[in-house]
Amino acid sequence: MARSKTSGDWLKEHFNDEYVKRSQNDGYRSRAVYKLEEIQQKDNLIRPNMQVVDLGAAPGGWSQYAVELVGKNGRVVASDILDIDPLPFVEFVKGDFTEESVLNDILNVLYKDSTNYKADVVISDMAPNMSGVEATDQPRSIYLCELSLDMACQILKPGGSFVAKVFQGDGSDAFLKDVRSHFKKVKVRKPKASRPRSREVYVVAQGFYN
Repeated sequence: MARSKTSGDWLKEHFNDEYVKRSQNDGYRSRAVYKLEEIQQKDNLIRPNMQVVDLGAAPGGWSQYAVELVGKNGRVVASDILDIDPLPFVEFVKGDFTEESVLNDILNVLYKDSTNYKADVVISDMAPNMSGVEATDQPRSIYLCELSLDMACQILKPGGSFVAKVFQGDGSDAFLKDVRSHFKKVKVRKPKASRPRSREVYVVAQGFYN
């Protein structure tokens, strides 16, 4: 079957993308790592010895970068409904994190060899499989944001941080308001690695208190 012009244009753009080339050269699994890198450079969320939970982690780029930041005495727990190829020093929990059994598995990993079972940082680059129909895609993406926030509120220690990808549109302002009700400081970032035409932004929240 011949490729459509649209898919051909996307492939050309993808393989010419500077961040795709950088990720290949740097050994990262996705170009998305540079979005987290820019957020980290501006907000200094992840530090040595911290415990980080990466929700919707596949293919693993964010977890790769987080491991570099937490060091040998930190911990990165990745979770996704999809399998990911093993990553050094990343502990993977497969399943739907909204299910109690998966939540307990994540908590058990955090608790292992530690009296501290709470996370310092929860990160999420999740997005639904896009249909191209905004009336369907936008509610699904906001729902994932709400799920990740709920998870963060369950497992973050006081003062912890949260990062989530949000697509601007119906429901995004309400989600931002909800985040502000749980964190002392909330910013919206548009990293350079996020394609200009994309409606995606990243909510960066610090100082969890409720």
